[in-house]
Amino acid sequence: MRVLITGANGCIGTWIVKRLLDRKIDVLTYDLDPNPARLKQLISEGELRKVRSDTGRIEDTERVKALVKDEGITHIVHLAAVLMPFCQQNPVTGGLVNVIGTLNVFEAARDAGRPVRIVYASSSAVWGPIESYEPRALNEDDPPLPVTHYGVFKQANEGNARAFYAANGISSVGLRPWAVYGFGRDLGLTSDPTIAIKSVALGKPFQIRISGPMDMQYVEDVAEIFIGCLLSDKEGAHVFNLAGHVIRMEDFAVLLEQIRPGAAKLITVKGQPVPVSSRMDASRLEAYLSGMPSTPLEEGIRQTFEIYQRLGA
Repeated sequence: MRVLITGANGCIGTWIVKRLLDRKIDVLTYDLDPNPARLKQLISEGELRKVRSDTGRIEDTERVKALVKDEGITHIVHLAAVLMPFCQQNPVTGGLVNVIGTLNVFEAARDAGRPVRIVYASSSAVWGPIESYEPRALNEDDPPLPVTHYGVFKQANEGNARAFYAANGISSVGLRPWAVYGFGRDLGLTSDPTIAIKSVALGKPFQIRISGPMDMQYVEDVAEIFIGCLLSDKEGAHVFNLAGHVIRMEDFAVLLEQIRPGAAKLITVKGQPVPVSSRMDASRLEAYLSGMPSTPLEEGIRQTFEIYQRLGA
């Protein structure tokens, strides 16, 4: 078994690499950024030397196909993407990375000459605003109604994954995170809760740019779910909601004060809600993947505080 992780130097990728190393699984990373800065803060130099890394663009079709075929890849975790604000400002470039890049990964699996299983990051951004739906948790049968280019790109990836299974038998799982939080989450609009935790740990002020509800999902749980789906032998082209703990950002700031007195003097909330429904039903994922982890929100915040405090010291 050899796992290729695209976008490996991002937050989720960093934790997946760490967890795969804990399992003694052979890992090859592929990222535009040659510096695994987050991973260096999580694992020892000895462990880091076990990770073989390659640098390049996910939209480079021939490079991605050669990497999968020549390196004996049997499993892929596909995370390489640009985030919602970038896609809104640069939809053509965003589409090249997020859609063409994903097509490259599936074509590489198709042409590898061996079975290759794929787990990829879709997104809850496939949903429209909460007012577009009935007042209940959304399941995978509800219609995606994305209002951002990023959400449209992720919806296209889900459809292409189904097409590759129908035509080529490539089994895949697409997972739809909402607001992943925890050490290493420092990019994108929904990174603000993590930046707020880090700011409190370091005694610095910060304004959360989002108001309203967000579904908070602890990064270590998310990494384990990706790995569980990767190691599954179930065939098909599956797409699953992820669900964590829904909390309004105004209440999140209050919770930070309860966990770390003095946070209220540092953290403020001002901005518009994310135009994505935050209520999701994850029962299908729970049926697919037994023993799914779910860290309580308060505990995940405390663990994140401790990491940033230790690194700050």
